[in-house]
Amino acid sequence: MLSQSNISPSTPMGATLVPGGGATFRTWAPRATNVYLNGVFSGVTQSGQNDDLLLSKDANGYWTGFLPTASEGDLYHFYVGGAGSSGYKRDPYARELAIDSPFPTCSCVIRSATAYPWHDSAFVTPDFSNMIIYQLHVGTYAPSSPGVASTFLDIIGKIKYLVALGVTVLQPLPIDEVETDPSMGYNGADYFSPDFPYVVANPAALATYLTTINSLLLAKGCSPLTVADITPGPAQLKCLVDLCHLYGIAVAFDVVYNHAGGWDNPPGPSDDQSLYFFDRATPINTPDDPFGHNESLYFTNANGGYVGGLAFALWNQDVCQFIINSASYYINEFHVDGFRYDEISMLLFLNANTGWQFCANLTDTVRFIKPRLLQNAEYWPGEFSATRSQIVASTSAGGTGFDVLQHDGLRLAIRGAITQASQGQSAAINFDAIAGNLFPPELPHAWQAVTCVENHDVVNLGNDQRLPMLADSSATESWYARSRSRVATALLLTAPGIPQIFMGQEFLAPSQWHCDPTDLGHLIQWSALNGADQVMANHLQFTKDAIQLRWSQPALRGENVNAFHVHNQNRVIAFQRWLDGSGQDVIVVATLAEDTWYNYAIGFPYPGPWQEIFNSDYYDNFPNPQVAGNNSAINADGPPLHGFQSSATITIPANGVVVFARSD
Repeated sequence: MLSQSNISPSTPMGATLVPGGGATFRTWAPRATNVYLNGVFSGVTQSGQNDDLLLSKDANGYWTGFLPTASEGDLYHFYVGGAGSSGYKRDPYARELAIDSPFPTCSCVIRSATAYPWHDSAFVTPDFSNMIIYQLHVGTYAPSSPGVASTFLDIIGKIKYLVALGVTVLQPLPIDEVETDPSMGYNGADYFSPDFPYVVANPAALATYLTTINSLLLAKGCSPLTVADITPGPAQLKCLVDLCHLYGIAVAFDVVYNHAGGWDNPPGPSDDQSLYFFDRATPINTPDDPFGHNESLYFTNANGGYVGGLAFALWNQDVCQFIINSASYYINEFHVDGFRYDEISMLLFLNANTGWQFCANLTDTVRFIKPRLLQNAEYWPGEFSATRSQIVASTSAGGTGFDVLQHDGLRLAIRGAITQASQGQSAAINFDAIAGNLFPPELPHAWQAVTCVENHDVVNLGNDQRLPMLADSSATESWYARSRSRVATALLLTAPGIPQIFMGQEFLAPSQWHCDPTDLGHLIQWSALNGADQVMANHLQFTKDAIQLRWSQPALRGENVNAFHVHNQNRVIAFQRWLDGSGQDVIVVATLAEDTWYNYAIGFPYPGPWQEIFNSDYYDNFPNPQVAGNNSAINADGPPLHGFQSSATITIPANGVVVFARSD
């Protein structure tokens, strides 16, 4: 029987286990006439709409109750009665959804917030200047069986690979439960529950994964886990974050607060238990709202919705709090180190009167909980009137308070140059665009830009091509494809900002990706790295060493950049990276010319010896026995040039990049 025992104004939303036994339940349904708790508690089924199962409503529309027989792993759902929609509804705050019935008619699962035994207390989120992001889609990254979605536990099997690669931030595409699978993750339905395909339920399979997990823990001197520790779906995601932290990798979640679901058309009865129908009022169809979307408790028909979903009704503070609670949940219970906020520009556009204040409240709250957490906004100025600098300005200065932005300037410039180069030696190449975007335009600091040359949107099936196809559409492993791809990635990793790599880019994946794991032709091919494809293996070594170059040279992680030589006809760009007062300057020289440049005069800021510390040509037929280079060093003893006090004649390999640092 439900009571108000253990209920207070601070009772958490959803189902919360209470020390000593039982659980509290709290949900928001201000228009409902009644809300009942049904489920199977301690093995006993409690169903129906009777007074023993009726939650109590407060003055603000929140319904609460305490059930002493509720325990870990029990199944439950709410029956919400109202004029617009009555019936069973999934708890908007459910930590996990059950497999008792196929989605969307499944129950919710009571899960402990604190049961997982964390090992990551010593981990510190890296400084923004020390971040290299690796973006992946959980379901297609590392399938253990053909045609079956990979899981959080499969990603754990790739942690050593990611460590060897040298990345410091893992950024999966959205991991919340979605309305339809397979999915990229941007049609979220349940904002506190992990997506079904990413969770392993089979006990025998869990035991196999546990071997890998405990091997990773043992190598770090940590106590092992049991199958029970990783049986809950949320625990599997926590285990992924935990082990990433143990191995020095931060984790940022991709979250979608600009819209949800797939409800821009008349919502079908197939998901009557969804957030859209939770405490819905009687629909009022108007010319501006023909399907009565504005009568949904959480959503609005503003501007007709967005990419198949509906915008959250951010004019309602309880809706805002729901979203902020979701972010807080991932920080507090999953120890995340950052968020990539999907399409903040559209959130502001769809909520013109309230979106700005919501963003400020969101970023302030998140920063209060975890000050070092990365807040990365996808913001495109053409979709909303604010400038990029306003988006990263502090809330005290009137900005929205995000730390960094996705920035497309360098991506467009580099991909444009690679496309132009693919049209032949006589084609004009715009290196001025690359020079103009090395420091991200419209931002106060270079580290406020997350830069890339591939991402999930750009190279998604039906959109643009991956680098090797862009470089040579006739043969994705030709010298043209592999050398131009090396130039693109090397420029990304030597430029200011926070570089981001998309899964497979590091080993020259040729085909567009698709979120459907049954589409075998668009999965990244791990078998290529096991001796099946030497070109891909060579490119992986190139990427590892290019990342290591960034770690070994502090100037490459700083903000200062000077593109001191740009010659479009010669297809050459040269730029300086430095740290003020350190003398640790780095000179980067790149060309997309199809012939090697010999005795090419380049200015150097200091006279004397300079080491050639990186040469992309070395990785062609790695190790290239005929590398076009500078015998590991040059001497800058030439006359002043390019605004510097000295110069040297150097060799620039065709379609290549060379990097120089001062000799000690």
